[in-house]
Amino acid sequence: MNKQGGNSGNRNNKKSSFSKKGSFDKGKPNEKSASGSNFKKTFKKDDKPFKKWNDKPASSSKPAVLKSDDIRLNKYVANSGVCSRRDADLYIQSGNVTVNGEVVTEMGYKVKPGDKVVFDGVLLNPEKKVYVLLNKPKGFSTADDENVSSAYDLVRNASTSILRPVGRMDKSTVGLLLFTNDNEMIQKFTNAAQHSSKLYQVSLDKNLKYEDLEKIQTGVYINEHKVWVEEISYVENQPKSEVGIKLKTSNVKVVRAIFEKLGYNVIKLDRVMYAGLTKWGIARGQWRFLTEQEVINLKNLK
Repeated sequence: MNKQGGNSGNRNNKKSSFSKKGSFDKGKPNEKSASGSNFKKTFKKDDKPFKKWNDKPASSSKPAVLKSDDIRLNKYVANSGVCSRRDADLYIQSGNVTVNGEVVTEMGYKVKPGDKVVFDGVLLNPEKKVYVLLNKPKGFSTADDENVSSAYDLVRNASTSILRPVGRMDKSTVGLLLFTNDNEMIQKFTNAAQHSSKLYQVSLDKNLKYEDLEKIQTGVYINEHKVWVEEISYVENQPKSEVGIKLKTSNVKVVRAIFEKLGYNVIKLDRVMYAGLTKWGIARGQWRFLTEQEVINLKNLK
């Protein structure tokens, strides 16, 4: 993180630089590169990352959980893990669910604390929702591969519930990975229509040409689909092979594909921000529970 180096490989020494503070300093309106692009953001490694988001957790001693108030019957069934909420609607309409011994087919029916809900003869007991943020190290994967260490092993002791990763991450990618038993949140953040921002630091096998940086900024076609990038810049005080890139796709393979499309090999890919969550205070290979406010923030993201 304290490497020194870099060159003036861009035009007129107008470089774009990546800031862990999470914002681009636009500078004066007339300060542009020779090609007319503005890249004024700084990525200072000695600063606390992403101060803009006030990312220091208020407390991580206890997991954030949902409050046990009245809950819609379809959500109650879905939270038990037997099916999705949409499927729960169908089962309820078909008379497969009883509450306190009575068949309930009413859509929107709310279950109260202490009610006994039975699905196909099985008493349901929805788990409290747990949210765990892992700073995944290299060599662990979310794939079901007996030849690769499972990332789940790193958070297994966080809860007695079975936690699943939100999205996929291969063994060579490092950084933030969220685990939870909240099926709705998993579905939300793995949906292609979900547009939360992810921030990566990318280490390349050679310096990224400034013209290629601008190509990525304006959009690169991958499999005939244009991939839009929110922000991209060089990492300050490091070689031009160190790049910060911010985009909305949840597929880390797309990040690699962007650079490979232009003839670069990705040596290291580190997800340093995920949907407003950062690595602040989480060492590589360690995890923490999300705070209640962080869970609320995730639920409110569109």
